[in-house]
Amino acid sequence: MSQEMESTPTDNGVEQLLAEPRYELMPFDSFGEQMEHLPDGAEIAITTSPQLGLEATVDWTEKARAEGYEIVPHIAARYVEDRTQLESVVERLEDAGVTDIFVPGGDREEPEGDYESAHDMLVDLEKMGHGFTEVGITGYPEGHDFIDDETLADAMAKKEPYATYIVTQLCYDPQTVLDWIDEIRARDVDLPVEVGIPGVMKYQRLLQISQKVGVGDSVRFLRKTTGILGFVRQLVGSRGKYQPDDLIDGLAPYADDPEYAIRGVHLYTFNQVPDLESWRTDRFPG
Repeated sequence: MSQEMESTPTDNGVEQLLAEPRYELMPFDSFGEQMEHLPDGAEIAITTSPQLGLEATVDWTEKARAEGYEIVPHIAARYVEDRTQLESVVERLEDAGVTDIFVPGGDREEPEGDYESAHDMLVDLEKMGHGFTEVGITGYPEGHDFIDDETLADAMAKKEPYATYIVTQLCYDPQTVLDWIDEIRARDVDLPVEVGIPGVMKYQRLLQISQKVGVGDSVRFLRKTTGILGFVRQLVGSRGKYQPDDLIDGLAPYADDPEYAIRGVHLYTFNQVPDLESWRTDRFPG
């Protein structure tokens, strides 16, 4: 397996990762405008917003599906009131033609209703005989601020039978991602992995968001490996924008490795699509 990243990126590996990525958008007012900058028929993941709740996610899912996009709504368990609401959401999504959903626990301190965890809701989804062919669950290459590693491993073991793939929380270090995949494979978790990576954005914005979503270790990694001087040079040289070239180049040699089963990348756009698409098409003109 990886141990040390000695491979070099290949055009084929970069193409596999960037040809048809999944774009994550937040269901804010800017959603429609951001969507216009995506390729026709692009696959879009729509988050559950703490400010707007689950309804905004479902509403934008229906609108974007009507525009011909492939939509993967986040149905965060701790935002769902009860099985009755879950059944209503499932019906609306199926009517809209959704075949793939992502089921995180959700970052509410207290659940909205009956579901304490993603596993609880996955069990109910299975019982009601949903029609989704793909169901994603969350992975944490750098751990979780409030949940220890053993608990995370136990939770993944419980959720795995109900899922078809894993999406990782964003991370800036390809080696950390690869090591984490090694770890879950050693625990006999064989689900394919969609690697979550940050999109293109200003460094200041990136750091602010990273601290909010609980990946402070990633920020420390970024500063540690570049050093303060290197960090400033990158900031000035890139005109203040972060670009995920190192991540893509680090993952590319493993893109078609069956042991890692990387099924693609999940681009956390933070609703900054134009800059992201400009970078992506430069890296992958095809």
